[in-house]
Amino acid sequence: MSEHALQIHGVSVPRFVYGTAWKEDTTERLTERALEQGFRGIDTANQRRHYCEAAVGRAVANAIAGGLASREDLFLQTKFTFRSGQDHRLPYDPEASIAEQVEQSLISSLEHLETEWIDSYLLHGPSSVSGLTTEDWAAWQAMEAIHDSGRVRMIGISNVTLEQLERLCREARIRPSFVQNRCYAATGWDRHVRQFCAAEGLIYQGFSLLTANRPWLATSDVAEIAARHRRTVPQIVFRFALEVGMIPLTGTTNAAHMEADLEVLAFHLEPDEVARIETVAVR
Repeated sequence: MSEHALQIHGVSVPRFVYGTAWKEDTTERLTERALEQGFRGIDTANQRRHYCEAAVGRAVANAIAGGLASREDLFLQTKFTFRSGQDHRLPYDPEASIAEQVEQSLISSLEHLETEWIDSYLLHGPSSVSGLTTEDWAAWQAMEAIHDSGRVRMIGISNVTLEQLERLCREARIRPSFVQNRCYAATGWDRHVRQFCAAEGLIYQGFSLLTANRPWLATSDVAEIAARHRRTVPQIVFRFALEVGMIPLTGTTNAAHMEADLEVLAFHLEPDEVARIETVAVR
């Protein structure tokens, strides 16, 4: 396994991804900065409520035009978001069928990102907190059809429970390649979903690794490990994520932090250190 990229279905997937949520007018500048610092994986969504996908597309286009990277060097991930997760700025006709909404959203994403294909297309979350509804299956089947068309290389799901994921994998024609969840130390860093992903050959992406876990990152356990390696606490957390098989996301707005985040690819934690962090909030 490369420290810098995984090979999944013939696609090179960076082991660290830059997330573009909640950046509004700074999205283009910060995405360009992340690409300049060395990120090659970019996560966004066609959900104007929390993302500015078109600004991500401008940043990517600028990077390609400036010779910083080619489209083939980049891993672009975006999402279809149900109406309940959107504001009034919809990327589809709310009166259209779910399948048509997925298609319209995908066409809009391709235009925003100025690309002919999306590397990873995620269902932003099931329509209900438990179970899978007819709307979820309609969306997933539309995503499968888009995958068949070649415009999307892989599909996945975000904000999903273990029960929902198990059912999706059991009944879908095309299983998810990626599972992206908010990752809480208090749940063993989403241990049960991660274990299922590992057993089934799915790739787990973790977000909010820092912001969702501030109390636990202030513990002496994490501080001692950081001091031992002469690294920052965020670097230790991101390195931990890599050690347990996650692809971490970072949304930092600080260029120095972007550089520091990528430095986690250059060192390792000891097995006992990984175990201490994994159980920091569940002892």
